[in-house]
Amino acid sequence: MAARVVLVAGFTHHDVADELWRASPESSLVRHDLSGLADGVVRRWADGRLTVLELAHGCVSCTLRLDLVPLLERLDGRVIVQLDPMLEPEAVCFALSETEVEVEAVVTVVDTATWLDDATGTDSLADRGMRAAEGDERTVAQVVVGQAEFADALVLTGPADPVLTAVLDRLSPAAPRRLISEDVAALLGEIPATARRGEIDDGFGSLLFGRPSLEPAHGVSVVHFTDRRPFHPMRLHDSIDVLLDGVVRVRGRVWVASQPDAALWLESAGGGLRVGNLGPWEGERDQEIVVIARSADTAHITTALENALVTDEELGLITELDFADPFADWHEELEL
Repeated sequence: MAARVVLVAGFTHHDVADELWRASPESSLVRHDLSGLADGVVRRWADGRLTVLELAHGCVSCTLRLDLVPLLERLDGRVIVQLDPMLEPEAVCFALSETEVEVEAVVTVVDTATWLDDATGTDSLADRGMRAAEGDERTVAQVVVGQAEFADALVLTGPADPVLTAVLDRLSPAAPRRLISEDVAALLGEIPATARRGEIDDGFGSLLFGRPSLEPAHGVSVVHFTDRRPFHPMRLHDSIDVLLDGVVRVRGRVWVASQPDAALWLESAGGGLRVGNLGPWEGERDQEIVVIARSADTAHITTALENALVTDEELGLITELDFADPFADWHEELEL
């Protein structure tokens, strides 16, 4: 029988995984320490037994491919997996998607004292001494936002202020929440049937997962920008800064005139930006960008995106124009 996995993510120290393990006597507990990953060393505890792994190439994907995934494939029953703080649950679920391992739930612990500053800051993992490997350029914001966004349930380390509540309501609107001081194990029974439970989106589905409110609250707003004409690549590039300042999260599927057959993926958290390629369009081409703004002027964001679209004149000459394209060499194939 394949393992049923509960992934517990979070950027702060916590005992949530242990509590879930103790509440389920037949379950197993697995945790990884990636603090030595840059030197090719990974420490893994499985039901209290320590194994020190030496990897020829220390990286997160190697750890998943060579250790965590094979381990979970060997286990059965419920397995509580406490993820290292630098791990994003979506990457783990992607690695498990080709196996028979079932993701029962993703639970993320949110440190209410630091999360909002982390989510809107510009620190890199390297700045915090947490870079997973050489070349890991992720920001702290990308990690903490990704952990919360992909969660089926959230555990809060303390009461959340109204701004943090408003952000989480829009970032992970369907996820039930409990304080860490409450019965966390009961939270698993409150996860709705429509929860993601580790399912990886191919990038072409709705970007408003969980149907967050589009009404502003406590200075937090959502911009849902759609259009049926392409972006001018240089004008879109010039408007990128508008999507970074005072913004918690951007996720977007974009069409640029210089690459008519490619669906590009744009994603940011805090000051970290990623542009990738989803492959060819599945259906009609269009723009869809969702922005969760903490303090940014949403009207300014909408205007900047509208101004980045091709004009009627450019649209009429689109097959004849030679667009300078700053996105041509900037993106990578996304594994979604």
